[in-house]
Formats: sequence, structure tokens, C-alpha cells
Amino acid sequence: MNDGTTTGAPTAGQQSRQPVRADAQRSIDALLTAAAEVFSTSGVDAPVRQITARAGVGAGTLYRHFPQRSDLIAAVFRNEVDACAAAAPALAVEHEPAEALARWLQRFAGFIATKRGLSAALHSGDAAYDSLPSYFRRRFEPALGALLNGAAQAGEIRSDAEPWDLLRAVGNLTLPAGEDNEGHTQRMIALLVDGLRYGTPKS
Repeated sequence: MNDGTTTGAPTAGQQSRQPVRADAQRSIDALLTAAAEVFSTSGVDAPVRQITARAGVGAGTLYRHFPQRSDLIAAVFRNEVDACAAAAPALAVEHEPAEALARWLQRFAGFIATKRGLSAALHSGDAAYDSLPSYFRRRFEPALGALLNGAAQAGEIRSDAEPWDLLRAVGNLTLPAGEDNEGHTQRMIALLVDGLRYGTPKS
């Protein structure tokens, strides 16, 4: 992939504002899924052929949709953010409010843990990543806010919790804590949710 030169092809951001044919969308989806898997195992500098082979497309298809490697990394990040945010309303339908909240916080913690490998790229100063922090908040704060409101209205948690505070708290909980990182994070989130129950009419 190109690392600094520009091309005449539209960027991923420009393409996202234009209609996309069904076959092209399938290629994009396959590339994003494949890239996410490859990045998680081989890092964001993995050879292009690993991504295209897993996606079942040619290199030309990848370059057409994502001219720069940073375009692909940013698109993968947004796609994963969208999937995590979309899990919130689905969980709200399937579970009681506080349980849906706890399950989504665990889902969010998993998202954060798997994105640690992208940290160096996302903080590299590349302009392609400039909009990602605001995108993160724009998608996650409403998703978590709806779950918090639902649980508070049901009397299952206190009503003064702020979405951004919780997002930051869970992000901090996913920091490496020894060999049992995942188990540690799950236990800490359970304690966090228990703390949200304090001060409710039922407590």
C-alpha cells in the first residue's frame, strides 16, 4: 500500500458518501472483515496479500476502495465501532435493563482489548485518523446512554452515571493486569455494575 503519496482515487471517506453497488459493497465488507482478523493476529503492518487472500479479492480491489493503508485501518476501526454500538439496542431487547448494560460493557471491554494493537497507528499523527476519537464518542455515548437510562428508569441502577465516565472507566479496566486479563476485566466490570446499583430504591 502507498504510505505517503496520493492517488487520484477517492478516499474511503469520500466513497462512503457515494452510492455503492451491491457487488462492491460485498467486496468492501469482505475486506473489512479480513483486515480486522489479520490485524488482530499479525498487526496493522501485515502484508496486503494476507488480507486479500482471506477476503477472496485481488489487490486491485483493495487499492480501489482503500488507496492508503491508513484508509483501511480507519475503516476497520469505524466498522468495529459500529458493530459494538449496534449491540446495545439488541441486548436491550433480549435482556433485563441492568443485565443488558452489564453485557454491553463486557462487549465494549472486548472491543477495547482487541484494539490495543491499533494504538500505535491511531496515534501516529496521520490525518486519516483525526476524526476517529470524535466518531468513537458519537457512536458509543448514545448507545451506552440509552442502556443507562433504561436501567435507571427500571430502578435497577442509580440515575447519575455519565456515559463518558463509564466508557473511560472500562477502558482503564482493560489495561494489562497479568495472565488473566480477560477474567480480571470481567470481574472488575461486574463490580462496577454492582456499584451502579448502590443508591437505587431497591438497595
